[in-house]
Amino acid sequence: MSPSLPSPGSVRPAAVVNEDIRQLARRAWGRPFTDEERARYELLVVEWTVADRAEVVKAA
Repeated sequence: MSPSLPSPGSVRPAAVVNEDIRQLARRAWGRPFTDEERARYELLVVEWTVADRAEVVKAA
C-alpha cells in the first residue's frame, strides 16, 4: 500500500508531521531509505510544508 497525504482540510500540525519524519529516519538508523521509505519521506516533507505554511498564515 502506498503512503498518502491526509485529505484536504485535515492538516496535521507541523510538529506532528516532523515527529513522523524523525521516527522514519530513526528506523532507518543510518542506512539508505528503501523505495517505500523514500516515498513516505517525500510525502511527509510535502505534508510538513503545507502544515508549516498553514501555521504561518494562521499566525499572521
